Amino acid sequence: MNAAAEPQPASQREVQRLIGRCMLRIQQYEKLMKALLADHELAGAADALEAQRSARAEKFSDKSLGQLVEALFKAYVVPEGFEKELLPDGKAPSDQISMAFAFRRSMPLEHWNETKAAVEDLVALRNDLVHHFIERFDLWTDDGCADAKFYLEEAYRRVDGHYSELAAWAKGEEEARGQFLQFVQSPAFQDMLVNGIAPDGSFDWPSTGIVRILRDAGNLHGVDGWVRLNDALAWIAETHEEQRPEKYGCRTWAQVLHESRQFDLQYRADAVGSKVAWYRERRLLS
Repeated sequence: MNAAAEPQPASQREVQRLIGRCMLRIQQYEKLMKALLADHELAGAADALEAQRSARAEKFSDKSLGQLVEALFKAYVVPEGFEKELLPDGKAPSDQISMAFAFRRSMPLEHWNETKAAVEDLVALRNDLVHHFIERFDLWTDDGCADAKFYLEEAYRRVDGHYSELAAWAKGEEEARGQFLQFVQSPAFQDMLVNGIAPDGSFDWPSTGIVRILRDAGNLHGVDGWVRLNDALAWIAETHEEQRPEKYGCRTWAQVLHESRQFDLQYRADAVGSKVAWYRERRLLS
C-alpha cells in the first residue's frame, strides 16, 4: 500500500466514533430489554414477588441479544390470542395470598411476524458489527472509510429506531404498572383482596372476608363445632369491626349465615327460655 492510498487519520477516527456510537446504542437496547423482561411477568406468593423479580433479572443478566429477542417474542410481544396460565391449579400456595400479573404487547399474527423479523435483523446487524466489520471495509483507504461511515450512519439509524420502539413499549408498561399500583392502593383492591368483593360488587361467598372470620370465630370459641352467634359477634367486634353484613348486601348476621350456605344455623332455648342462635361450619358430604 503506497502512502497516497492511506486514509487521513481523521477519517479513521470518524469511523471509530460512528462504530462506537452504534455499539453504545445496542448496549442501551440490550439493557432496556433485560429490564423489560425482568419486570413484565410475575406470579406467586405476594411476599415472594420481589425475590422472584430479582431472580428474573439475574436470569437475563448474561443473555446475548439473540437470546433476549427469543424471550421477548416468546412471552412479551405475542400474537393475538396468546394465553399463558401464570398460576396453574395446584401450584399456588393455599395458605398465603398469591398474585399474578403480566404486561404483554399483542399483535395480529402478520404484524407479529414482521416485527420479529425486523428485530432479528437487528441481531444480525449487531453480529456483523462485532465480528465482520473490518472484513467488509478497507479502513486503510479513504474510499473504504467513506463506505464504512455511510454504512455506520445507516446502521445507527436502524438501531436507534429499534431502541425508540422498545423505549415506547417500556414507557407503556411503566404507565400500566403505575395504574396497577394505584389500583392496589385503592379501597376497591382492598375489598377484593381482603373481602373477596370484586370491583363490580360481585363476590363468591366461600372466599369472602365475612365468611372467613365467622369460620375463625367458630374455631376459637366453638364447642363440638357449634358456637353461639353472640359470642362470635363479640369477638368479631373486637378484632374485625370492619366486617359488617351490609358490606355483603345483608341486613343481619343470621342472613349472612343463611345466604352464604356455608353454615348450619340453629336456635336453642337458653336458661330463661329465650331463643339463642348457634351456628357451625357446614360439613361437606363425602
